[in-house]
Amino acid sequence: MNTSISKISRILLFVTALLLIAAIFLPLWMIELQAPQYPEGLVLKMYTYGLAGQVDIINGLNHYIGMGTLHSENFIEFTILPYIIGFFALLAFVNTFWGNKKVLYILFITFLLFGIVSMIDFWRWEYDYGHNLDPHAAIVVPGMAYQPPLIGFKQLLNFGAYSIPDIGGWFFVISGLLLLCAILIENKKIKKILNLNSVNTIALITMICLTSMSCDYSKPVPIQLNKDACDYCKMTISDSKFCSEIITEKGRCYKFDDVHCMVSYHKENTNVKSQYFYVHDFNGNMEFINLANSFLVESKFFKSPMGGNTATVKTKEDADKLLQTYPESKIVSWDELLIQ
Repeated sequence: MNTSISKISRILLFVTALLLIAAIFLPLWMIELQAPQYPEGLVLKMYTYGLAGQVDIINGLNHYIGMGTLHSENFIEFTILPYIIGFFALLAFVNTFWGNKKVLYILFITFLLFGIVSMIDFWRWEYDYGHNLDPHAAIVVPGMAYQPPLIGFKQLLNFGAYSIPDIGGWFFVISGLLLLCAILIENKKIKKILNLNSVNTIALITMICLTSMSCDYSKPVPIQLNKDACDYCKMTISDSKFCSEIITEKGRCYKFDDVHCMVSYHKENTNVKSQYFYVHDFNGNMEFINLANSFLVESKFFKSPMGGNTATVKTKEDADKLLQTYPESKIVSWDELLIQ
């Protein structure tokens, strides 16, 4: 019985070892808190060996609602994590040259179990952190818990909490996917079912890795009419023709019911690193268009929610039609709106 693994599996093991070594020194996870008073957010980063980011500020804020303070020395995980991940990296590196199929299977199974146990432990810590509150805190909301999300977004009072893998965490995920690909390659039955060869295996691995790391912050977020509120005037957004959005460098979305609300917010919040500006097509069915590719038409007859009275359309032809339809209308530029 052949117990040796193929050349491509050895390459995958070598890349896995490199990624895991890098993950030891890079942030594994990130929890970001965003609120009106912190528009660019407060960030808590978790490395294999401790906490980083704006820990002191977060501890100060959490003190008011009775949450415990965070200190790296209180977590035994930070003592053993570098050694555990280092062990996996070493085993992957050794098996790159040894090439034993049984070791590959053991590595994958233990790696998978470690990932599952780690996420359970992380959830347990978050639960305790968000539920074990000081009853004598300055702010006590009966029945309220502040457990951050395991992954994704959760609203906690006026704070929005985002919990996502950081670059080291993505390296860890990709390492697991590479090990899975090596298992698929070495298992003849699975390989036959999937009809894998070296070329499409590499293509599959590349696609999986790129997909797992992709996080496109450039896309607009759909606005829910009569539910979402304007981030500037705080009025409920009800008219789809004049909606607009700002997407920041960190992916935070600010929604507005009027283009002029977006302009005012952008001018007054210079600390918000605005990356993308989107506007609803005046003629479309709640379709967002990039502000840079749109035409802005101003007329007192538009009657937008907050009196900005500026419509946005896709093409110059659409803008000309608005000029012909609405009296005393004119095409304006974004720079003109900024200086008004």
